[in-house]
Amino acid sequence: MTDHSSWKAFTVERKGHVAQVTLIGPGKGNAMGPDFWTELPAVFTELDADPEVRAVVLAGSGKHFSFGLDLPAMAGDLAAVLADKAQAKPRTDFHAMVKRMQAAITAVADCRKPVVAAVQGWCIGGGVDLITAADIRYASADAKFSVREVKVGMVADVGTLARLPLIIGDGHVRELALTGKDIDAARAEKIGLVNDVFDDADAVLAAAHSTAAEIAANPPLVVHGIKDVLDHSRSGSVDDSLRYVAAWNAAFLPSEDLTEAITAVFEKRPPSFKGQ
Repeated sequence: MTDHSSWKAFTVERKGHVAQVTLIGPGKGNAMGPDFWTELPAVFTELDADPEVRAVVLAGSGKHFSFGLDLPAMAGDLAAVLADKAQAKPRTDFHAMVKRMQAAITAVADCRKPVVAAVQGWCIGGGVDLITAADIRYASADAKFSVREVKVGMVADVGTLARLPLIIGDGHVRELALTGKDIDAARAEKIGLVNDVFDDADAVLAAAHSTAAEIAANPPLVVHGIKDVLDHSRSGSVDDSLRYVAAWNAAFLPSEDLTEAITAVFEKRPPSFKGQ
């Protein structure tokens, strides 16, 4: 495997036939800035091509899995589309950016090596997008989840609304997406977002590695085949949903409410939405 010591958003370690991909920031709480979106598809494309890797553990460093999109780091990419709402060029550029971000998450879902996510602490917004692309999700008892995009004036557009309905029930999807509420690990397990809950971060990571090692001990071509067959029936609907939301957000995301949401983040105050 290539030396990725220069990477800024991840570390990649291999133990036998299991690779561990760990989010390391550089934003607080492993927030997802430009480096994350650039490096994620490269990481998983390489793991997919590596014959020695048969399963992947996806984890977050520190106390939290991920705070989600790094709004301060990505604000410049949003500024152009907000600054000139009526023009096609900034909307077209924004649409292309969304497609690139979607492709980064899809690289995790499309990896032929099964991915087991180990979540501790907060898993917010883009963090949920990421874990919905995994095959199996485990949580520590202190884990908390939020489809937070509605709170910051956005429609989630890089995977959650496409994949979450295939993991949990429709009513639960709508409750999480429409409220932006936080749920704890026990609730996440009850609704099927995670397979199991473990005492702490060390325990959930150990469990993820145990399951990954169990998968890696099976015939790799058969494992690839199982993933391919399971993914076949849903790949069309996921792709269609991603294409639709990218176009929808390019058309409708620019709003006074989104500007207010971003401003409120920087000013560390509650936003006041007007529906404009």
